[in-house]
Amino acid sequence: MEHDAHAAPPSELRVLFKQWQKSPRETVDSDPDVLDTSCLNIDGRVSKFSIDDEHQASIARAFKQFMCDGSYASLRARVVCFEVKALPGLFLYPSLLPGDVQAVLLNKLLHRDLSDPNHTNNLQLHYDIPSDPDTNALPPQSFFEFDIRQQLQPKDRTTHKPKSIKQVLEKNLRWVTLGGQYDWTNKVYPDAKPPPFPSDITDLLKGTFRNIEPQAAILNFYSPGDTLSLHRDVSEECDEGLISVSIGCDALFLVANSDGTRTEVIRLRSGDVILMSGESRYAWHAVPKVVAGTCPHPLQDWPCMDTSSSFSQWRGWLANKRINLNVRQMR
Repeated sequence: MEHDAHAAPPSELRVLFKQWQKSPRETVDSDPDVLDTSCLNIDGRVSKFSIDDEHQASIARAFKQFMCDGSYASLRARVVCFEVKALPGLFLYPSLLPGDVQAVLLNKLLHRDLSDPNHTNNLQLHYDIPSDPDTNALPPQSFFEFDIRQQLQPKDRTTHKPKSIKQVLEKNLRWVTLGGQYDWTNKVYPDAKPPPFPSDITDLLKGTFRNIEPQAAILNFYSPGDTLSLHRDVSEECDEGLISVSIGCDALFLVANSDGTRTEVIRLRSGDVILMSGESRYAWHAVPKVVAGTCPHPLQDWPCMDTSSSFSQWRGWLANKRINLNVRQMR
């Protein structure tokens, strides 16, 4: 089945999106329409799937390998999985990634991959990415190594103003594409050979989702007040499932079938993972709200996770952020 990447969502979904976008925190916390796996309000709305011992062991091995230093011993609890009844093929893995695995994933994505020029980000179109002041290397190992006052210079000063690294990382950085470099204007993947997808992140994800080959990802950065508009991911040349990983503050995830007649609003928390597969592979989805102040306490100080950290000027950066890694197979 072919899908139009430029198609508009059903009007009913746009109305629902705006309602949740404007909803106050108390509504998010108490509304029974919000599917929240941590509050056990899910009876009748999901089917629980057990994960066998062999698969549990595969997940634990993937986590331990990803940690590299041997600090990860075993899963804290058995992994559970729920399928949303209204949207067959939409699977929820609550708290799949433990906090220490989330922190290492952030280290790799933001200290390594963000500054790799092979992976496009929204800043590169209008700003020159600075070199390391000590080694004159391009790119720097991490944007977080620069002084917060250092300026990012615009390519065209008549249309853009210089911005400090602090401004950029706190508000202006919106997305990074890993692996396959998506053409946002034409909504296609270019024919050119893409840069390789990070192999360690591939291994981590394939420990749980063994039938999917990660080839491309969009890493989105949110602050409270930010949204992601209704859309479908239909540009890939295969129908393998999409993997969505949440880190940081909670978010509302609005998802619906093709004509908008069946919907769910799911509260996603740090460490939760969603798989959109089968009938729900091409579902409409959006993020109408990021819930301020909900980042788990152990992660709030990232990237300054201990007193000896060299990132002390960024302590608390994640406390009011949501990071979403959305992974897919292109072909």
